[in-house]
Amino acid sequence: MTEFTATDRELMARALALAGQGLYTTTPNPRVGSVIVKDGAVIGEGFHLRAGEPHAEVNALGDARARGSDPRGATMYVSLEPCNRHHRTPPCVDAVIAAGIARVVAAMRDPNPDQANGSDRLRAAGIDVAFGLLDREARELNIGFVSRMTRGRPWVRAKLAASLDGRTALANGESQWITGAQARADGHAWRARACALLTGVGTVLQDDPQLSVRAVDTPRQPLRIIVDRHGQTPASARVLADANALMVTAGERNAAWPATLEVLAFPDANGRVDLAAMMHALAGRGINELHVEAGARLSGALLDAGLIDELLLYMAPALIGDPARGMFERAAPLPALGARTGLTWHSVERIGSDLRVIARVSGAGVT
Repeated sequence: MTEFTATDRELMARALALAGQGLYTTTPNPRVGSVIVKDGAVIGEGFHLRAGEPHAEVNALGDARARGSDPRGATMYVSLEPCNRHHRTPPCVDAVIAAGIARVVAAMRDPNPDQANGSDRLRAAGIDVAFGLLDREARELNIGFVSRMTRGRPWVRAKLAASLDGRTALANGESQWITGAQARADGHAWRARACALLTGVGTVLQDDPQLSVRAVDTPRQPLRIIVDRHGQTPASARVLADANALMVTAGERNAAWPATLEVLAFPDANGRVDLAAMMHALAGRGINELHVEAGARLSGALLDAGLIDELLLYMAPALIGDPARGMFERAAPLPALGARTGLTWHSVERIGSDLRVIARVSGAGVT
């Protein structure tokens, strides 16, 4: 196993920080950063910005040359194994070999099976290759991409805002606003990093949301997906205001919907939407991270189907009590307490006057 130095860790941390600059824009590609070092000095840096544009390694090599430095004999730190096939851009492996890089340190291997053998080609060209430096951090940054490549479905993050006693709305549906402005802005940052936002027809009929990113600066609006079993979403709904929406039903298209609206039907044996089939289809469309903001019924159905990986929960310092709406409406009562859904704490932070809790469903994970 390769022994890494403190300097190696510092340089890979910089590569990951660079990768984070593509947090909102790289979909469906992974977020990748790269740093090139020669004779103890950084000579080039780069990150991937968006699909179809140069990857991090190529940008770092270009930066080195723009600074007047020759990358021959240098070490390249990169947060993901260099790609090995021609897709929208040429393989980064070719550029690394042609530049005469002597050593490549990658945080993690590329989980995309189509990119296999990139490190073998580098080694065949005489380049020393090492993996595993800040691997966990690299996977967290690209958790959705890894999920899509290894599980065939997106990483599903369910966002909820609730009182301390777990109530998301009054019995009449009133929910604006349980949490404060800072928590709502933070929620928009999580929306911005997602490839798509998902809600249900109940939320559309109750709140008529825009389901867009507004509180943070981003050049890209995630795809908006509405689960509407019977096609009840009004054509005037704000979520359908432009062509950046996708409707998922279990039946026929609503003739009143805009002609530009794409509609997919995934009926199950009971005439409901087959949520697992929907997730598989979304992965096929390049959806890495799916951000869910839905009512208790759809959230509960996703939980029952084992399709929620992570909870993004904002808890307000307030009590609502009963009767009120909860977070998850399950299809049937649990037969015993032992059948409950277990969670593992990922982080707890204060956001303004509220708490942000990130918890993962036990067993949810990507390798």
